[in-house]
Amino acid sequence: MAKVKQVGLLAAGCQPWNKDVCAASGDRFAYCATLAIYVYQLDQQYNEFKLRSIMSEHKKTITAISWCPDNADLFASASADNLLIIWNVAEKKAAARLDNTKGVPVSVSWCWNSADGVAFVSQRGPLYVWDYRGSDAAVTVHKEAHSFLSDICLFRWHPSKKGKLVFGHTDGSLSVFQPGSKSQKHVLRPESLEGTDEEDPVSALEWDPLSTDYLLVSNLHNGVRLVDSEGLSCITSFCFPSAAASVQCLAWVPSAPGMFITGDSQVGVLRVWNVSRSTPLDSFKLKKTGFHALHVLSAPLAKRPQSSSSPSKSQHTSSTSEAVPPPTLSQNRAFSLPPGHAVCCFMDGGVGLYDMGAKKWDFLRDLGHVETIFDCKFKPDDPNLLATASFDGTIKIWDTNTLTAVSTSPGNEGVVYSLSWAPGDLNCIAGATSRNGAFIWDVRKGKIITRFNEHGKNGIFCISWSHKDSKRIATCSGDGFCIIRTIDGKILHKYKHPAAVFGCDWSQNNK
Repeated sequence: MAKVKQVGLLAAGCQPWNKDVCAASGDRFAYCATLAIYVYQLDQQYNEFKLRSIMSEHKKTITAISWCPDNADLFASASADNLLIIWNVAEKKAAARLDNTKGVPVSVSWCWNSADGVAFVSQRGPLYVWDYRGSDAAVTVHKEAHSFLSDICLFRWHPSKKGKLVFGHTDGSLSVFQPGSKSQKHVLRPESLEGTDEEDPVSALEWDPLSTDYLLVSNLHNGVRLVDSEGLSCITSFCFPSAAASVQCLAWVPSAPGMFITGDSQVGVLRVWNVSRSTPLDSFKLKKTGFHALHVLSAPLAKRPQSSSSPSKSQHTSSTSEAVPPPTLSQNRAFSLPPGHAVCCFMDGGVGLYDMGAKKWDFLRDLGHVETIFDCKFKPDDPNLLATASFDGTIKIWDTNTLTAVSTSPGNEGVVYSLSWAPGDLNCIAGATSRNGAFIWDVRKGKIITRFNEHGKNGIFCISWSHKDSKRIATCSGDGFCIIRTIDGKILHKYKHPAAVFGCDWSQNNK
């Protein structure tokens, strides 16, 4: 009996909704799609990161992950169904589960002063601490971290000062707690917000690894500040080249004291900074779409051994049509970047590992779907091209030889339930959506050229392009109709069914 074996995997992209969806420890890093966590690990033989496991226990959207600081084999993840899981990466299984978090956790973090404690918080608190290895696996409430006046975006424990933690809020303020000191709630809002009701959410928050009191904070519209959590003052406000630039994420660079990087929210510009000066040291445009998350690996890759064989094509393909090779935007030629690798997650689902010292991608998984895939079809005249339709509102085309994305439809279609390639060399794809009717995407032109709305606002569950008569397309819908029309929109037939229609197809023998 013939056996089927997997020859390739098109990994999902990183979700763009929640904050803490990327984490790293030692020679591993992980990111979250909607319902699965992808874990990559350094392959010592080839000196490159490879996908090691996919964790997929959550049944609803994953909201946050956090790696254990004391045990590189453990990380925690939370999801929208009030579930918290401790994963053992080495054993590829769940080590513990908490089935009711009393609210959806928006942020999760290991307690740095307790290897067995995982803290989590919902939008207004309180902060809960779960001792998952204790005799009764107790969940306790933090004495002071509750009754906040503004929703929580994220929180961070201090890595060395026991029990100290900070929260970032949607109104732009911070709340700081430490044992033996008075709690400071809703302080250090950006100056421009003082005395107003305007909101400017905290988009990133990281303690200075060399200080007990200093903290990097970015607000979506008011940029990045270095603040003193003890004196409640701003030490430095960092200046951006353009007022339009806004920061989505930031990370300290462990190999270079005082150095950090930021990722812009609108365009994929990576900026390199030092706390000693208020302007960036260097900037690189890595992608057209904005950043979502950043994490710098503390253990840089070694130089590739000369004797090793070259990696397979699928493992070492880097840029695709969306990736922009990094021409630098800056004038600082005297400056050299420190060694280190940044895990970069983008708003379009792309995930890459950027070698900051060499200024190149070690790999880039571009344009991954971030939601469930409902349909996939090979191109009739090119078996190397595979199209996929997804809940994330896009159709993507993949080169199955290199396992990389070649094209993506414009998106924002609601759910794309079904797709159908045009016959011959027309190089178009018809898509069926949950709310925007059906459409024809011209792949070469990169745009939607036709829409069909005969089913009104009803979801279209299947679309099929006739390969015997290239002018005809069939759709079927929740409205109980199967409709045949020409590609210019003229309706030829409407077939009524007694209920919603989920499938249709053309005969291969009779047009």
